[in-house]
Amino acid sequence: MSDVETLASGKGHADENFPVASAIIAARHRPVVMAFYRVARLSDDVADHPSLSAADKLARLTAVENSLLGREASVAPAVTLGGVLAARGLTNQHMLDLLEAFRRDAVKTRYDHWDDLLDYCRYSAAPVGRFMLDVHGESRDTWPASDALCAALQINNHLQDCGKDYRDLDRVYVPLDVLTDAGLDVRALGEAKASPALRGVITGLARRTGELLHTARPLESGVRDLRLALEIGVIHTLALSLNRRLLTHDPLSERVHHTKFEAAGLALGGAAATWVSRLSARPNRQARA
Repeated sequence: MSDVETLASGKGHADENFPVASAIIAARHRPVVMAFYRVARLSDDVADHPSLSAADKLARLTAVENSLLGREASVAPAVTLGGVLAARGLTNQHMLDLLEAFRRDAVKTRYDHWDDLLDYCRYSAAPVGRFMLDVHGESRDTWPASDALCAALQINNHLQDCGKDYRDLDRVYVPLDVLTDAGLDVRALGEAKASPALRGVITGLARRTGELLHTARPLESGVRDLRLALEIGVIHTLALSLNRRLLTHDPLSERVHHTKFEAAGLALGGAAATWVSRLSARPNRQARA
């Protein structure tokens, strides 16, 4: 085991806030999705490791990249992913983009404004959706809606964990200009309970995230693969629910994330709604054909 692999947190795909290689997608796609996830999870653990310097993190992320590209073989999961991607004829660019985000996490702890945060999401979130679309052979015309969904998922998580990220990592994804406009600085995120001014900041950002979810809505009807559409329907439903909670709950003092029971119920509802929508749209597609 490489020194990079020893830094793994132990967190797995079942611990994430979104489905990873779930039984909804076709079985033939799950191995490549899990190979991609393992490298992403390991790289995230490196970028968040509390005892490593920024230089040490960057060096280890370079080892992940070199192993992915076949320049060395020190990080086994990355070597495996490189082989799996080549066997499937898939690009490694999505993982390279994710590695750029993890490099930013190693050295960048503040974001100046909304567009700065969205640029981060372009590398930290969008590549995951693009990868899934490529795995399923979907058109790149679906990328804009997918990018919006992935950015919304990422920002939901940032808002949900804003206090923890500040306390544990000194990392603030809440745009600084929004805090300044509210008469706050980052220390407000370290309080036990959000002030009215900070609650206004969080709800304002949650509303902007809701706009991204609205932009993402056509994605599930825009993909051809039914199983992928069902997965997207589940993820979109979970994201909408979390976004609504951020409008009404204080993430510094209240639980925002879903329990496993709540997530399961929302997932079933999201999949069912997508199934019905696809069935009702089929006659229209046949008529147009």
